[in-house]
Amino acid sequence: MKLLEIKSLLDAEILSGHQFLDREVTNAFAADLMSDVLAFVDDKTLLLTGLTNPHTIRTAEMMDIHSIVFVRGKRPDEETIRMAEENDIVTMTTRNILFVASGILYSKGLSGANIIHK
Repeated sequence: MKLLEIKSLLDAEILSGHQFLDREVTNAFAADLMSDVLAFVDDKTLLLTGLTNPHTIRTAEMMDIHSIVFVRGKRPDEETIRMAEENDIVTMTTRNILFVASGILYSKGLSGANIIHK
C-alpha cells in the first residue's frame, strides 16, 4: 500500500517526507513502547504510535522504518520533525485512535508485521 493511500484512508496530515508519498509499505506495527518496536525487524513496515518524542525517530532509524503515523491528533515538536526529515522518514498525524487507524488499514488489506520471537 502506498503512503499516499494511507494518508487518504486515515485523513492524515503529512508532517515530513512529502516527497516520499509514493513509497510502498507491506505491513504495519502499532505500539507506544519503542522496546516492542525493537522486538521485530521487517522491511517496508509502517509504524503507528502515539509516542511523539525523538526516541521514536531514533528507533525508526535503527529499525529501517521509513514511515510513521502519529495517532490521536498528536504532533511531534519541531526537533522531532526535523530529525525525521534528516532521515528521510515520512511522518503523518491522524485524529484516529490507534485501534481505529489500525483497523482501517487492516480492512483495506495492510497486514500486521511479522514478530520475530527470540
